[in-house]
Amino acid sequence: MKTRVLAVAVMLTTTACGAQIAADTSAPAQGYPVTIRNCDADVKFDRAPSRVVANDIGITEIMFALGLADRMAGYTVDHGQDRGIASSPWKADFAKVPRIAEDIALEPIQGANADLVFAGWNYGFNETKGLTPDSLKALGVQSYLLTESCRNGVGKQRGIMDPLEALYTDLRNLGTVFGVRQRADELVADYQKQVASAQNLPANWKRPKVFLYDAGIDQPFTSGRNAGPQEIIAKAGGDNIFGDLDDSWTTVSWESVVQRAPEVILINDYGNGPADSIEAKKQFLLSHPALASVPAIQNKRFYVLPYAALVEGPRNPAAIVEFNKFLTTS
Repeated sequence: MKTRVLAVAVMLTTTACGAQIAADTSAPAQGYPVTIRNCDADVKFDRAPSRVVANDIGITEIMFALGLADRMAGYTVDHGQDRGIASSPWKADFAKVPRIAEDIALEPIQGANADLVFAGWNYGFNETKGLTPDSLKALGVQSYLLTESCRNGVGKQRGIMDPLEALYTDLRNLGTVFGVRQRADELVADYQKQVASAQNLPANWKRPKVFLYDAGIDQPFTSGRNAGPQEIIAKAGGDNIFGDLDDSWTTVSWESVVQRAPEVILINDYGNGPADSIEAKKQFLLSHPALASVPAIQNKRFYVLPYAALVEGPRNPAAIVEFNKFLTTS
């Protein structure tokens, strides 16, 4: 796969006669090409991308955590995530890099003159709206797929490895692609230490059953075993009641929630207005007649984490530590 050559990136060299000619950018850069494995496919890079467009808050924060803000042409995040940006450890980078759109699409990607789009299936890429790695390839733009979103061969189900390993894989892959592998390895080591700090559970610990409530009125949207909340719950000392589902983010039924009798409900805070507020979600769950017998409802045992901490991203390890403190002290 050839990297798109951008006119703005053409460098001029001066000959002995004083004439200027364009440098040969078709040849691989020093230290390149590099090939990484992304969603079970080998992807080759002849040089480090310099005009990246990242979609969604967690994906964008992966770039920022690697120190790659200067490699970005922009990001796309809807304004419902403004509160997530305001609370981000990389708030300064969000302010520095332009937000080119709320919803990723071909037009803003082309307008940003992107040479790489970092997104994922249902994290921006979608056949229905015609934005896919193949459609970008036809325009000469490379793609990197978020590993949490990789399809596993069963329809459109997603997830090919444990969620934390997906995060570490993306950090290492991108570290290789952008020539910052040492930084990536240091981040992975630091995150592994954070996760390990939450593993000292009390003696005779009984794992509480946890239901991740993302959204949904008629049917709840939740996390199977391949999305971030699976390991946030498990590493913190809980048991995801839908951890047997071989998918990432997926829809279930209220009947199945009742049958699995969660003792804790972990709420995904999108931060996007009164109708989807934390309080609105709690009140909906407390007033749902079918849930009246559920232990978490009877005991009003809720915990809230922001969207950016639950989707794959560099806030995942800290979320494990936070949720572990809640489970072991409340």
